[in-house]
Amino acid sequence: MPTIETGVLALLLWAVVGYLFGSIPFGIVITRSFGLGDLRKIGSGNIGTTNVLRTGSKPAALATLILDGAKGAVAALIARALAGEDAAQLAGLAAFVGHCFPIWLGFKGGKGVATFLGLMLALAWPVGIACCLSWLATAIIARISSLSALVAAASSTLWILVFGQAHMLALGLIVTLLVFWRHKDNISRLRAGSEPKIGQK
Repeated sequence: MPTIETGVLALLLWAVVGYLFGSIPFGIVITRSFGLGDLRKIGSGNIGTTNVLRTGSKPAALATLILDGAKGAVAALIARALAGEDAAQLAGLAAFVGHCFPIWLGFKGGKGVATFLGLMLALAWPVGIACCLSWLATAIIARISSLSALVAAASSTLWILVFGQAHMLALGLIVTLLVFWRHKDNISRLRAGSEPKIGQK
């Protein structure tokens, strides 16, 4: 954990700001603006990039990936600039939680992979790049988005230690556990061999 230097009330404020920012459902906003319908009624019903890709629109999927990734990154960077490392990690974590459990959608959100990767890139870019490469390598080999997400999340703790960012260890473990929890249905399908490939409708 980082050294706690920010006051409790200020930390609570950053947590609220991060959560509200993270809860913006960019996937839904983008698919509607592209005229692709209600994302919650397409494919898995998830609001993240993988499900946006199932609409057949790669530009929409790319826009969702960038904006969902920016949630965690922007929240953490603003908090770091205005408060400190403790506020940055808390705001970034809150943005991740906001994406997964957005108040605007009855707490039924995405699985947080893009937000997790954006957060890692913002807090320690070598860790973030290593996580992204872990995702990419798994995606190229297995062509299964959920498996790639699980590998990227599971490897984050290793990369945090490798790159000497021990103050991020608690954050990495919490986010990894949440990513696995959000993918519990995918894990069941992976075990059954029925998980769809990337790009499969």
